Amino acid sequence: MKYAGVLTKMQTEIGSPIQYFLVFENDFLNINQLLDKLVSISFIKYQCLNCGLDKKIFRMGYCYDCFYDVPQAADWVIRPELSKAHLNQEDRDLEYEKKVQLQPHIVYLANSSSVKVGVTRKSQVPTRWIDQGAHEAIEIVEVPNRYLAGITEVALKDHVSDKTNWRAMLKNDIKDEDLVDWRSRLESHIPEETKEYFIANNSETNLEFPVLQYPVKPKSLNLDKTPDYSGVLKGIKGQYLIFEDNTVFNVRSNEGYVVEISMK
Repeated sequence: MKYAGVLTKMQTEIGSPIQYFLVFENDFLNINQLLDKLVSISFIKYQCLNCGLDKKIFRMGYCYDCFYDVPQAADWVIRPELSKAHLNQEDRDLEYEKKVQLQPHIVYLANSSSVKVGVTRKSQVPTRWIDQGAHEAIEIVEVPNRYLAGITEVALKDHVSDKTNWRAMLKNDIKDEDLVDWRSRLESHIPEETKEYFIANNSETNLEFPVLQYPVKPKSLNLDKTPDYSGVLKGIKGQYLIFEDNTVFNVRSNEGYVVEISMK
């Protein structure tokens, strides 16, 4: 069986374990069904997710020109505290920015390598946690816009990490944490503007990933350097495919790459 198309981040479905799908223009593939099979990935060309041209991908699936033009790649995406739609101020495209920024957002704690704080739209729970490879997560604050979530995250970053150690996450080198206790300890550090939005009484969410074997020393597959790769798929965690030979492939980091995937 062969599938071909431009990579975008894997779609997920909550379950025990989580179900993963690669969605192409005319087809989709349930990645869970490939576990323990020999999977080949071949790089064909680039296809920018905005202009569609065969131009080298710069970041986030976009070529260099589009990355600095499209609202989906503006600074406020990575740094929510820079959001301005609530002030009616445009960054790149006010209509798009209002649509994304002026909706409920969650500030959360997630444990993927250690406890970290993060921000996501409410509509992206639990997808965001799955994409980060978190085996447990809990909501701290629910606010009406992205800016308020951003300033809350900035305040909490002084007391808890905002980064994921991807190697530790993939090796499953993690320990369970009491996220309810973490939330209680962090409550006093929430800024005045968002204290009223604190969530005091929900429980943590636990997530199960389809992994048969974790890598001992993960090594990233780079399609620019290795355009053809084959390996036995042993797991899926976060947005990574994990292979028997310790190779790991970050699907999200390769958005905009057109590939052919075959399996035996």
